[in-house]
Amino acid sequence: MALQALQSSGVAFRKILSHFPEELSLAFAYGSGVYRQVGPSSDQKNAMLDFVFTVDDPVAWHSKNLKKNWNHYSFLKVLGPKIITTVQNNYGAGVYYNPLIMCDGRLIKYGVISTSILIEDLLNWNNLYVAGRLQKPVKIIAMNENVALRSALDKNLKSAVTTAFLMLPESFSEEDLFIEIAGLSYSDKSPEGQFTQLMTLPKTLQQQINHVIDPPGKNRDVEETLLQVAHDPDCGEVVRRGLSAIVRPSSMKQSTKGIFTAGMKKTVVYSSLKLHKMWKGWLRKTS
Repeated sequence: MALQALQSSGVAFRKILSHFPEELSLAFAYGSGVYRQVGPSSDQKNAMLDFVFTVDDPVAWHSKNLKKNWNHYSFLKVLGPKIITTVQNNYGAGVYYNPLIMCDGRLIKYGVISTSILIEDLLNWNNLYVAGRLQKPVKIIAMNENVALRSALDKNLKSAVTTAFLMLPESFSEEDLFIEIAGLSYSDKSPEGQFTQLMTLPKTLQQQINHVIDPPGKNRDVEETLLQVAHDPDCGEVVRRGLSAIVRPSSMKQSTKGIFTAGMKKTVVYSSLKLHKMWKGWLRKTS
């Protein structure tokens, strides 16, 4: 039954994908509409389906999508695909979202990101917005033979495992490991080992760790800072603070951009749905 449900959902996702231009280097679905969450199973049927589409040429892709799905866009559609791509690439986390779209009888939201920007985020963790999503369970619907993209996807997962291991205590359970984004062989957490792991982290995270340790203006060498952190008993907490410094600004900017890309009306409706979902979750925990 589980296999049949999985196959059925895959067919449904590909059917939804057929409503969009085909030139995708990667397409995946995620969230409660894809994977059953804690709570009533009926929530999964009614949950909004979330997608991310990765495209090599955003201007060309938006141009075709505007012809096919004009009503998906906010007022920015009148400015054309070049302006939409400029907003997509230069503001927030490099993603352009169209939320609250009815497609094949399901409510969906889809984000569009440039392949080159995604690869940069996967390798360097510039903002950890889509790269962070790809460290969690997702349903890959389509992927082309882009070697650089596939390599970056692998590197992102390896970086996640390394970072998770740095943040775990000396001893931890299997559940702890998976919660911290797992899949790592165990080894002794010596300062030398931690320094080796710190040196393999994406450069943006290394820079943020350096900023956490040293106040602005000191301009200490990143390698020197990482060596200090490797000997710090609170190494994991320093890494966690560095991650927070990456994620928080990009999430806030992306949320602000949503007002323009989705339009005010959709933003209010979408925010209300999110708050309702959070409220239901809180009620389940307290009941």
